[in-house]
Amino acid sequence: MKKIIFIPPKSLEYKKLRVAAYCRVSTLNKIQRNSLQWQIGYYTNMIQDNPDWIFAGIFYDVGKSGLRRKGRIGLDKMLKKATKGKIDYILVKSISRLSRDTVEVLKIIRYLRERGINMHFENENLDSIRVDKEFEITLRSMIAQDESKNTSENIKWGFQRKFERGEIFTKYKNFMGYTCVEGELVIVPEQAEVVRKIFELYLKGLSFGQIKGYLESMDIKTVTGNKHWDTTTIQKMLRNEKYKGDTMLQKTYTEDFMTGKKVRNTGQIDSYYISNSHPAIVSDEVFDKVQEEMDKRSRVVYKEDGTIESKGKRYNSKYLLGNILECGYCGAAYRRRTERGRVVWRCATRMEEGRESCADSPTLNEEWIKGILGEVVCGNGNYDEGMFREWVDRILVFGRYMDICCKNGDEIRIRFDI
Repeated sequence: MKKIIFIPPKSLEYKKLRVAAYCRVSTLNKIQRNSLQWQIGYYTNMIQDNPDWIFAGIFYDVGKSGLRRKGRIGLDKMLKKATKGKIDYILVKSISRLSRDTVEVLKIIRYLRERGINMHFENENLDSIRVDKEFEITLRSMIAQDESKNTSENIKWGFQRKFERGEIFTKYKNFMGYTCVEGELVIVPEQAEVVRKIFELYLKGLSFGQIKGYLESMDIKTVTGNKHWDTTTIQKMLRNEKYKGDTMLQKTYTEDFMTGKKVRNTGQIDSYYISNSHPAIVSDEVFDKVQEEMDKRSRVVYKEDGTIESKGKRYNSKYLLGNILECGYCGAAYRRRTERGRVVWRCATRMEEGRESCADSPTLNEEWIKGILGEVVCGNGNYDEGMFREWVDRILVFGRYMDICCKNGDEIRIRFDI
């Protein structure tokens, strides 16, 4: 005979909800800061005044875009606490405050729903825990995302009109050599001297690393007061047309408003060059010489069709010949090496890829080539690097001869039998 035991349902134990709130403002201006303080106070009072709720914290982010999750420390802290089971219910003013990225909104609400956590959007009066409300949340999130896109396009349009009128940015926080006074760039004399020194040292043949060493040895600080210089900063300064009083507008642009990623403008969109936009620190002549020297050191070749091609050479700040000797066949630089007790110079392509890759390029004995250059260039048989640097632009090396290309346009052919 069957025996049946009746088991009544367990009565649900009364449990207070652990409630948190999330706030976000996208800028740091006074109005937005006041809004954030109001939201924090409003939600703190709301949660603490409810007898059925336990205060689980107010989480917030300031100056962060609603389109991007990166850097939103407050949101990350709240979600981590929710993951640990310390939050049951979350209050948010509106969907756009959580995120303006539709995909991101769905990821967050589904993540919370899997853990039984509800997120309530006050303005829309929607609860994320309800699956039947996901479509409406998605739709409203898409509207918020589209609003961000329109705002981004309007801002871009406004900048475009300013560029067309020749209006330049003057609100630079840290700009070595300049400061901003009433919307104008004004030279800072002591900083300008540092800028001029950097240009001078580069034209004297120093590398970025050597310039860095000089500045630090002289206890010259960066514009932010740092005693350590970065070679990349020095390189960018030498390339910055603002130091000769000109301004290139729209060097970069935002490729995708969703990611906010900026890319270099290499012709994808319009750019604007403004001459004499502000006082210059270095002359046009000095600036242009530096650009020529930088192109030479990086071995950039401008082709007839307007394209740019790198010849794969390296600037050698230690040996002048490494910047002058060039293979006449493949265009690679000559490199210095020691073989069987003697110093020789050899085509870089041949060294890296094997003899067959540049079979006709000769190997030059350093003592021999310095003797030749001492006779032909210096005129007294003694190799004078200072004189050589002043007169010679480059030397093209071929199998049975080399062409010495002088800076004044002359060309001297030296035949040899190696």
